This record gives sequence, structure tokens and C-alpha cells, in this order.
Amino acid sequence: MNCEVCQLNELEVEHFEIREVLRCILHTVVFHRALGLVRPKDIDLELFEITYVQCGDAELEKKIDEKIDQFIGWVEKHPNKKSQICLSFYEVKNRQPSWFIANKVERLYWEQWYINLNVAQHTKAHSSKSHHSKVVVDPRESAPEERSARRAALEASLREFFGFFWNGHFQEDAPNWASNHAELIIKFQELYHLLPS
Repeated sequence: MNCEVCQLNELEVEHFEIREVLRCILHTVVFHRALGLVRPKDIDLELFEITYVQCGDAELEKKIDEKIDQFIGWVEKHPNKKSQICLSFYEVKNRQPSWFIANKVERLYWEQWYINLNVAQHTKAHSSKSHHSKVVVDPRESAPEERSARRAALEASLREFFGFFWNGHFQEDAPNWASNHAELIIKFQELYHLLPS
């Protein structure tokens, strides 16, 4: 089986932007890959002039938020490292029993999304626990022009990401046989471990 791999361009984010950027990307991909009934829910980003759609499933939202919390915790323990998140879709298939196969369940991946993040580190930590609170930024942290240019580049990258779906690029890639047996996993790791030495 072929697995479609979607490698997003590296996104340079500040710590307080991680949660909103990852929610936007992950929920958008999951929404377009939802295999069951969804109740679309529009979400306006607080930091950018962008609206995205969630599936309207509280359990799924909780699972994604938990993974984002894990990632933010990892970033806080490993500052100044580029990182990558992989969102994988797969079908679970039972293998034929055999004396040399210990695991009787096989994951057949049909699509993987790689999100590369470069988290800019600043001396002042921003609280990212609450996504409802407005962010207060110390203007002395970086020049306003630099911050504005970086923010504009990040927003342009997010809009480019949405272009994949708006143009129908990935609409037909999900396999017809991927019924309700499809699952998703989200994992993260240091980017340099994924690159050849």
C-alpha cells in the first residue's frame, strides 16, 4: 500500500503561538479526513486573521489538546531545538496467524502529515495553558518590525497550507476502503534525529 506523505514547510513560531498554530493545522487535516458524521464548527484564530473548521467532536478536541500539551511540555524541556510532529492515518488489519509473527495486528498507513516547527526562544516565558486569554507581549523582546515580519510570514504559511484543501489537492487522496477502522496518532520528536548524519 502506498502512503501519501505531506511535508509542510518549516514554521517559525513563538512559544505562545504553538497551541493556536497546531490546533489550526491538526483540526483542519482531521476535518478533511473525517470518516464519519461531523458537526462542522468554525474557529477564529485569536492571533491571526484566519478561520478554520473543527469536526465538532469533544473527544477528538480533547485528544488533540492533550497531544499539543505534551508537545509544549517537550518544547519547554528541550529549548532551541527544531521539532517535528507527525499526524498519521492508518487502517488496522489483522494478520494471518503464523508461528513467526508475534503481533497479529498490522497498521497500514495511508497518509502522514509532517509539521516542522522552529520555536523561537525568548527570555520571558509566555503562558500557553489557556487558549481563551489574550496574549501580552513584551515589546522589548524583539524589534516590532522583526516580529511583524515573522508573524506575516507565519500567517502566509498557514494560508498556503489551507490552499492544499481549497484547491482540492488532497480531497481525493483518502482511500475509499478507509472505513471506521481508521485511527490517528500524533507523535513528536527532535528533528535532528530524523535527518541522516
